[in-house]
Amino acid sequence: MTTDFQERVYSKLKKVPKGKVTTYKELALAIGCGSSQAVGQALKRNPYAPKVPCHRVVASDSSIGGFSGHRKGKEIKKKIAILKKEGVEIKDSKVIGFDPYKF
Repeated sequence: MTTDFQERVYSKLKKVPKGKVTTYKELALAIGCGSSQAVGQALKRNPYAPKVPCHRVVASDSSIGGFSGHRKGKEIKKKIAILKKEGVEIKDSKVIGFDPYKF
């Protein structure tokens, strides 16, 4: 079961197109939330992946951020692989040509 807050996060995130990324901060602003961390917690619990593409959310400094509740290891490698498959360029765990999707 998901909360209303989580559903708002997931609904907005579905608008980020393949090959683009947004940030935890942009997503928080888009739903009227002042906490990027709260958005990250909602994404960590995303039961709709990959239909709700939580892999398309990165940190404001263009670094990969977390994935499936982890900040390193095989989960991050998986996030990077998914993003690269969608056409996002990544080097040294940072998005190249960083231009976050704005809602």
